[in-house]
Amino acid sequence: MTQAREPLLELQGVHTHIGAYHILHGVDLAVPEGEVTVLLGRNGAGKTTTLRTVMGLLRASRGEVRLRGQPLQALPTPEIARAGIAYVPESMGIFSDLTVQENMVLAARAARHAGELDAARLQWIFGLFPALRKFWLYPAGKLSGGQKQMLAVARAIAEPRTLILIDEPSKGLAPAIVANLVVALRELRAQRTTILLVEQNFQMARSIGDTVAVMDDGRIVHSGSMADLAADEALQQRLLGLSLGAHA
Repeated sequence: MTQAREPLLELQGVHTHIGAYHILHGVDLAVPEGEVTVLLGRNGAGKTTTLRTVMGLLRASRGEVRLRGQPLQALPTPEIARAGIAYVPESMGIFSDLTVQENMVLAARAARHAGELDAARLQWIFGLFPALRKFWLYPAGKLSGGQKQMLAVARAIAEPRTLILIDEPSKGLAPAIVANLVVALRELRAQRTTILLVEQNFQMARSIGDTVAVMDDGRIVHSGSMADLAADEALQQRLLGLSLGAHA
C-alpha cells in the first residue's frame, strides 16, 4: 500500500448557510496533493456548496478552509484564485460573446493579449483539446456543449494551478467527449495538479479518482480510496444507491 500524501486542501468543521438554509453541517475533507479526489453524493447533498465555499463564493459560517495550512475562509475570491485555485462551475463560466482566444486571454492573468499567452502551454492545451485550436477565433457561444466544457477546463489550466475545482464536467456530454475529458484530467494528474472533482458519472469517477469522499445531507459520510469503493458494491449501494454492475 502506498503512503497517503499530505493534504493540500483541508476543510475542518465547515458550516455554510445560503440565506436561511443551513447547507453544510460540519464538513471535514482532506484533498491529498497531486491526486484526484472525487466528491460523490446524491443531488442536494452539498457538493457544489462545498466547492463554492472553498472558492469564497459562499462564506463558511463556521469552521476552517486551509490551503497548505494557510486559512482561506476569510479571503475574497480573487485572492483565493491568486493562491493558485481555479474553479470550473457546472455552468462552465465561459463568456459566450467572446472568442475562444479571448476567453483564454482573460483566464491567463499574466497575459494582456493572445501574444502573451504561454506558447508551450497553449500547444499542450491544444493537444488535450484539438477543437479549441480549430475554433480559436469563433465565439464561444457557438461551440457545442462538449467543446464549451473543454474550453471551461482549458481556461482553468491556462496557467499552472495548485488546485482545480471541477463541478460535474461530464453532465450532458456524449461518451466520446467524456473519454476525452478523462484523458485530459489524467494528464493533469500526471503533472501533479491536484483536482477536487464533483461527478455523478460513477464510471468516470472511478476511472480518474485516487481518493473519494461521499456527502449526504451536508456532511462527509465516507472517505477513502476510490479503488476500495469501486471494489465494494454493497458499500456503493449503501452510500449512493448504485453499483458498478448497474452502471457498466
